Amino acid sequence: MKMYSLLPLAFILIAANKCSDKNKNAYKARLEIKGMCMNYTIKLLEGTLDTSKIVSEWKNEATGQIHNNVFALGSVCSFPSTINEGDEFYFTIDSSYVSNCAVCMGYYPKPRKSLAIKVVNK
Repeated sequence: MKMYSLLPLAFILIAANKCSDKNKNAYKARLEIKGMCMNYTIKLLEGTLDTSKIVSEWKNEATGQIHNNVFALGSVCSFPSTINEGDEFYFTIDSSYVSNCAVCMGYYPKPRKSLAIKVVNK
């Protein structure tokens, strides 16, 4: 009897450990620009990403401001609307992302490289 009552607890502990393992590969970022129509620019703050996936130096043609280690948001359908310009957050690369939402076609400058990401708690 006692063994059966411990099985749910063991399952919960294993699942919690798996979730924390996923977040160990999380990167820290900041939403630099919350441009119209989900034209968002994100700055990598902590973690090492392949330099071919981000732009080391990018100039915003609308403001003239230079940003370092940035990328455009590629996962516009799943990015939380509660994150505002200047907010810091953690993310993982979302290689399974599928775009399935409508986004307006308005233009705001953004880096030429984009990444699909998933915001996570750390």
